Amino acid sequence: MRSLPEILSPLRLHWRAALIVSAFVIAAACVRALETDEARVNFAKRKKKKELRLLADKISGSGQGMHRRYPTGDVVVSEHDLAEQFRKRSDAVVTALHMLLGERKVQKAPLNGYWKLNA
Repeated sequence: MRSLPEILSPLRLHWRAALIVSAFVIAAACVRALETDEARVNFAKRKKKKELRLLADKISGSGQGMHRRYPTGDVVVSEHDLAEQFRKRSDAVVTALHMLLGERKVQKAPLNGYWKLNA
């Protein structure tokens, strides 16, 4: 039969770990609460830029997949279809397409709202 101190010793380790984790959580919350508005704005900008880059990469990858599947034709997509496909707002899709336009991975199609994805 185990004695009471033997039974309680593992619990003391768990309480110590819980206290350490709690201290880290409280410290993170304090840092977040003490952030300046400028830091929050910069964080939001970086997050939005990262999301747009990810969306642009998805669009480019989708175009490459279509080119592999149908190597002889051009891939032309509409902003609306891309927004539905990736479940994003159309303005975010347009911004991502303009990023890709700067990288010469897409071209504007003659029809308004449509884009040609380059191979």
